Amino acid sequence: MPKKSSNNLSLAGFGDIFTASTGGEQISMVPLSELHPPEFHPFQVNDDEAMKSLAESVKMYGVREPGLARKRTEGSYELLCGNRRKRACELSGISVMPVIIRELDDDSAAIAMVDSNLQQREKLLLSEKAWAYRVKMEALNHNGIKGENHSFQIMVEQTGESKNQIYRLIRLTELVPALLDKVDVRQLAFNPAVELSYLSRKEQAIVVDAMAKYEVKPSLSQAVRLKKLSQDRKLTSEVVEPLLSEEKKPPKSTERVSYSRFFPPDYSAKQIDAVIIKLLTDWKEKVSA
Repeated sequence: MPKKSSNNLSLAGFGDIFTASTGGEQISMVPLSELHPPEFHPFQVNDDEAMKSLAESVKMYGVREPGLARKRTEGSYELLCGNRRKRACELSGISVMPVIIRELDDDSAAIAMVDSNLQQREKLLLSEKAWAYRVKMEALNHNGIKGENHSFQIMVEQTGESKNQIYRLIRLTELVPALLDKVDVRQLAFNPAVELSYLSRKEQAIVVDAMAKYEVKPSLSQAVRLKKLSQDRKLTSEVVEPLLSEEKKPPKSTERVSYSRFFPPDYSAKQIDAVIIKLLTDWKEKVSA
């Protein structure tokens, strides 16, 4: 493993790690064949409409910002930032791209990869953000940060999100891929997903099967109950299936709350209903006339 750097990159924002002005660092034109994605890269590179647009831009104007890479022990380079640009070059028939080669240890490389991608990507899937936060938290903890609470404080300052939200996002990485994919496509809401992350992988697989069988998605209350059953070691398919297949109660009406602002504060619910019924009756008579 590379020698640990003494630079405290954990306190640096994206502008300190990677800027448009390279600070005197040399930009090299590196063949795409020598650029490899990190062993674990939480950010997806998809051939979608956004990629098509990026490829057209690269073909017309070239790669405007260099990527960021480091040397691999086995040769060639690990591309920390710029994997979407690399793919755009491939689609455009371009064989090289501009890259800054920087000497970074494992933790500093992970932090640079996460920060650069979080800053540059306009839209992120929840799974991408969740894994990015986890990777950075682990790198911060390895990089000489004193205690998990201090790492969380750094994350709060840099992301603008609360400690609780960061923790809950990282919890999503404990989901099996089948459930995490459902979070990304909004087939499973965020809050229930967090509760399900406390289930074992075997228990999550049971939930996935039941969701497919009954074409349902767990509500928050159901997910909380599933978590409790798991903690009590009572979560089996015989319990999960009837729980998820039960008919959900319709949400309580909030119409009266919105209507109440039109009435004096001392009006009872019965008085409000009487006035509304009278108004609707008068309206119906006028319409029918």
